[in-house]
Amino acid sequence: MHTEINFSDRAATKVKALIQQQGDDELRLRVFVTGGGCNGFSYGFTFDEDVAEDDAVVNNGEVAMVVDAMSYPYLEGSEIDYVEDLNGSQFVVTNPNATATCGCGNSFSI
Repeated sequence: MHTEINFSDRAATKVKALIQQQGDDELRLRVFVTGGGCNGFSYGFTFDEDVAEDDAVVNNGEVAMVVDAMSYPYLEGSEIDYVEDLNGSQFVVTNPNATATCGCGNSFSI
Protein backbone atom coordinates (compact mmCIF):
# COMPACT_ATOMS: atom_id res chain seq x y z
CA MET A 1 0.00 0.00 0.00
CA HIS A 2 1.46 3.32 -1.08
CA THR A 3 1.25 6.45 1.02
CA GLU A 4 -0.03 9.36 -1.01
CA ILE A 5 2.16 12.19 -2.21
CA ASN A 6 0.44 15.54 -1.65
CA PHE A 7 0.36 17.93 -4.61
CA SER A 8 -0.39 21.27 -2.92
CA ASP A 9 -2.87 23.81 -4.25
CA ARG A 10 -0.05 26.39 -4.62
CA ALA A 11 2.02 23.98 -6.71
CA ALA A 12 -0.99 23.04 -8.83
CA THR A 13 -1.84 26.70 -9.42
CA LYS A 14 1.73 27.40 -10.56
CA VAL A 15 1.77 24.33 -12.81
CA LYS A 16 -1.53 25.42 -14.36
CA ALA A 17 -0.13 28.92 -15.04
CA LEU A 18 3.04 27.49 -16.61
CA ILE A 19 1.01 25.10 -18.78
CA GLN A 20 -1.11 28.02 -19.98
CA GLN A 21 2.06 29.99 -20.81
CA GLN A 22 3.38 27.06 -22.84
CA GLY A 23 0.03 26.47 -24.51
CA ASP A 24 0.31 22.68 -24.12
CA ASP A 25 -2.50 21.08 -22.10
CA GLU A 26 -0.70 17.70 -22.19
CA LEU A 27 2.12 18.88 -19.89
CA ARG A 28 2.43 17.50 -16.36
CA LEU A 29 4.87 18.29 -13.59
CA ARG A 30 7.31 15.39 -13.26
CA VAL A 31 8.97 15.06 -9.85
CA PHE A 32 11.91 12.70 -9.53
CA VAL A 33 14.81 11.73 -7.30
CA THR A 34 18.36 11.32 -8.56
CA GLY A 35 21.58 10.24 -6.90
CA GLY A 36 24.03 12.98 -6.03
CA GLY A 37 23.78 16.26 -4.22
CA CYS A 38 25.48 17.13 -0.97
CA ASN A 39 23.33 14.67 1.01
CA GLY A 40 23.16 11.72 -1.38
CA PHE A 41 19.92 12.36 -3.31
CA SER A 42 18.51 15.35 -5.16
CA TYR A 43 15.00 16.33 -6.16
CA GLY A 44 14.30 17.16 -9.76
CA PHE A 45 11.39 18.87 -11.48
CA THR A 46 10.57 19.02 -15.16
CA PHE A 47 7.56 19.20 -17.43
CA ASP A 48 6.64 16.11 -19.39
CA GLU A 49 3.93 15.20 -21.89
CA ASP A 50 4.49 11.47 -21.48
CA VAL A 51 3.22 9.21 -18.71
CA ALA A 52 4.90 5.83 -18.40
CA GLU A 53 2.88 2.76 -17.51
CA ASP A 54 4.49 2.56 -14.05
CA ASP A 55 4.27 6.30 -13.25
CA ALA A 56 2.11 7.39 -10.35
CA VAL A 57 -0.22 10.22 -11.33
CA VAL A 58 -1.34 12.68 -8.65
CA ASN A 59 -4.10 15.06 -9.66
CA ASN A 60 -5.04 18.41 -8.19
CA GLY A 61 -7.95 19.95 -10.03
CA GLU A 62 -7.19 20.23 -13.73
CA VAL A 63 -3.46 19.54 -13.47
CA ALA A 64 -1.40 16.43 -12.81
CA MET A 65 1.95 15.57 -11.32
CA VAL A 66 3.73 12.33 -12.24
CA VAL A 67 6.33 10.39 -10.26
CA ASP A 68 8.30 7.47 -11.70
CA ALA A 69 8.27 4.10 -9.96
CA MET A 70 11.92 4.36 -8.83
CA SER A 71 11.40 7.79 -7.20
CA TYR A 72 8.04 7.07 -5.57
CA PRO A 73 9.37 5.19 -2.49
CA TYR A 74 11.65 8.15 -1.67
CA LEU A 75 8.74 10.58 -1.97
CA GLU A 76 6.01 8.62 -0.18
CA GLY A 77 4.22 10.84 2.35
CA SER A 78 5.87 14.00 0.97
CA GLU A 79 4.25 17.26 -0.03
CA ILE A 80 5.17 18.96 -3.30
CA ASP A 81 4.64 22.70 -2.88
CA TYR A 82 5.57 25.95 -4.59
CA VAL A 83 7.07 28.78 -2.54
CA GLU A 84 8.09 32.35 -3.24
CA ASP A 85 10.41 33.92 -0.68
CA LEU A 86 13.68 35.80 -0.37
CA ASN A 87 15.51 32.84 -1.95
CA GLY A 88 13.34 33.11 -5.06
CA SER A 89 10.47 31.00 -6.27
CA GLN A 90 10.67 27.25 -6.67
CA PHE A 91 8.95 23.92 -6.28
CA VAL A 92 9.91 22.33 -2.97
CA VAL A 93 9.51 18.92 -1.37
CA THR A 94 8.67 18.47 2.31
CA ASN A 95 9.78 14.90 2.85
CA PRO A 96 9.15 13.16 6.20
CA ASN A 97 11.45 10.31 5.09
CA ALA A 98 14.54 12.53 4.82
CA THR A 99 16.90 12.23 7.77
CA ALA A 100 19.04 15.16 6.60
CA THR A 101 18.63 17.95 4.07
CA CYS A 102 20.96 20.55 2.69
CA GLY A 103 20.52 24.29 3.15
CA CYS A 104 18.98 24.74 -0.27
CA GLY A 105 16.40 22.02 0.36
CA ASN A 106 17.09 20.25 -2.93
CA SER A 107 19.32 17.51 -1.52
CA PHE A 108 18.51 14.92 1.14
CA SER A 109 19.49 11.61 2.69
CA ILE A 110 17.42 8.75 4.10
